Amino acid sequence: MTADPLSDALAVADARSVFSGGFTAGGDWAIQLRGRDRLKVNAVLQGGCLLVRDGGEPLRLAEGDVVISDGGQPYTLCSRPGVEPTDSDDVVMDPETRMGRLGQGDAVDVACVSGHIDLSRDRGDLLRRALPELVHVRADSPEAGVLRWLIGQLAAEMRTRRAGVEFVSAHLAQLMFVQVLRVCLAEADGLPPGWLRALADERLAPALRLMHGDPAHPWQLEELARAAAMSRTTFAVRFKEAAGVPPLTYLLNWRMNLAARALRQDTAPVGALARSVGYTSESAFSNAFKRAVGVAPRRYREEALAGS
Repeated sequence: MTADPLSDALAVADARSVFSGGFTAGGDWAIQLRGRDRLKVNAVLQGGCLLVRDGGEPLRLAEGDVVISDGGQPYTLCSRPGVEPTDSDDVVMDPETRMGRLGQGDAVDVACVSGHIDLSRDRGDLLRRALPELVHVRADSPEAGVLRWLIGQLAAEMRTRRAGVEFVSAHLAQLMFVQVLRVCLAEADGLPPGWLRALADERLAPALRLMHGDPAHPWQLEELARAAAMSRTTFAVRFKEAAGVPPLTYLLNWRMNLAARALRQDTAPVGALARSVGYTSESAFSNAFKRAVGVAPRRYREEALAGS
């Protein structure tokens, strides 16, 4: 792995961003969206609307805003509260542009594109647990310029449907997701305890980079605290507050995430894989993996191959 924990986490979680389409709307309209346990993304290309969730205050979205939901609860995009929503599955999509139409008349007051980030291979919920229920990137944020460019390119791809559109759209969506994560790092106060919040802490980041750069090394608390220029006790307390787990538990969890990805992607013997994540004994690794993931390594590999 690298010493870049953000890139590592994206690779290990096998996060795949896919933009499935969008809609234009005019007059009174509402659409209910379900994440289905995937991270749901909406980007406002034109106009503005409200995002309404059960038990929450309506959130106003402006042109250029991007929101990511953790997919746990459905939510509604609408022109105003009280409009009966159309289920997203019932919206008729143009097969060429993958855009639907909501509301009345021909005027286009609002245009949005939607998609999801598939984390189905992330059995440890590495990314999902690191994010809040809803991420709102405002058009006037410091990162908005890059996001606007990416959204504009994505819209152009969907509109023109040139050769390679599926490949380009998927990669633009991935870049949008990375940009949103960078926004989260810049606004870490709103993050739940997890690796992303720990990475945002400049004092802890050197220790994280050590663990990610050489996960097989038998790291000790004293070494990691020294890298963070803290006492052992201060480092341990600060790390647990940010990451939600003690430093060596984080290291164990990270090794198991690496192992799960390797089991999904290659056919290396389990013993060799165990050594690559710091275990000299295959049985010790297998026991640790089963405790963390719920199944033994070989069974995990069989299930992954069967589902691919």
